[in-house]
Amino acid sequence: MRALGGRRGFLDLFWKGTLLIEQKSAGRDLKPAKAQALEYFSGLKEDELPRYLLLSDFQTFELYDLDEGTETRFPLADLPRHVEAFGFVMGVQTRSFRDQDPANLRASALMQKLHDALRASGFGGHPLELFLVRLLFCLFADDTGIFPERGMFQAFLAERTRTDGGDTGPLLGKLFEVLNQPEDRRQTTLDADLALFPYVNGDLFAERLQLPDFDSGMRGLLLAACDFNWDAISPAIFGALFQGVMTPGERRAKGAHYTTEKNILKVIEPLFLDDLHTEFSRLKARRGSARERMLRAFHDRLAALKFFDPACGCGNFLVIAYRELGLWKSRFCVNYCHRISACSMSPISRGSMSISSSASRSRNFRRASPRSRCG
Repeated sequence: MRALGGRRGFLDLFWKGTLLIEQKSAGRDLKPAKAQALEYFSGLKEDELPRYLLLSDFQTFELYDLDEGTETRFPLADLPRHVEAFGFVMGVQTRSFRDQDPANLRASALMQKLHDALRASGFGGHPLELFLVRLLFCLFADDTGIFPERGMFQAFLAERTRTDGGDTGPLLGKLFEVLNQPEDRRQTTLDADLALFPYVNGDLFAERLQLPDFDSGMRGLLLAACDFNWDAISPAIFGALFQGVMTPGERRAKGAHYTTEKNILKVIEPLFLDDLHTEFSRLKARRGSARERMLRAFHDRLAALKFFDPACGCGNFLVIAYRELGLWKSRFCVNYCHRISACSMSPISRGSMSISSSASRSRNFRRASPRSRCG
């Protein structure tokens, strides 16, 4: 095989796309063996590049998973304890799943501080839950292109509310009313700053809500949340917020222990996303007149998918499924799957925060900027 620099060499074993093995005599240093093996990569096609690299001097083994960036080293005597690392020989592949982004946890902590301050003042229950969901939507909208001018929500709060916080609640209430009104149904005398905000469809702002009385500290906490960069935050933050604002007793009573994004992906990828990927790849590779018809049928079926969560909690399963379908669309269905946003997401839960958050997120994802992950 041709190596880097044009010279030819010999591999001990090469399994295209899977494994390259380089062996040396007993006791030899394996560092040069690794460098030698990697030199052959320049002569391989993209689909031939191996995922695994195995080095051995017949006494010591070094197995590298180049996709995951992991390394397993062991002596020959310990091979039985590491045999699972070679599961790929039988077709078993190791998969990694994204964990909760630390930025999500920081954002959740900001909202939790505001929640705790409001509840300590006597504002709680359903009004507090719905109020936080509305604020969280506005924070997302301010940084992701749903609102027409980036930072307009933050500017409205900073410039139009008093520093003592006394008028923050009423002004937020008026803003929520405006967000629930189509532009052509608003009064012509509406405040000019408020008139800039768009109509938000769905029911998130429909309910008339008891509003909290802010003080300067609460206003400061809200402005601190506005300073955070929300366009890089996953919608899964609702899960952290949902669990964080409840006491341990409340969580036990309601069974409200939200599922992390990492564990959700462990379920939904093998449950349906992997099959969709395989089916689309097969259809895309077809030739002949039936290809277009079959792709359109696949796209129609994708749009008709229904997802049901009978124990919704904060809605993370539904919203992550929706987001991943959007990612899947952008990667594989650019020319065909235009109706993916029509798929149905159905939550069932007793908590007002969970229902309103999962519903509003599903309705409004497609309006976000390209950096948001759906639609």
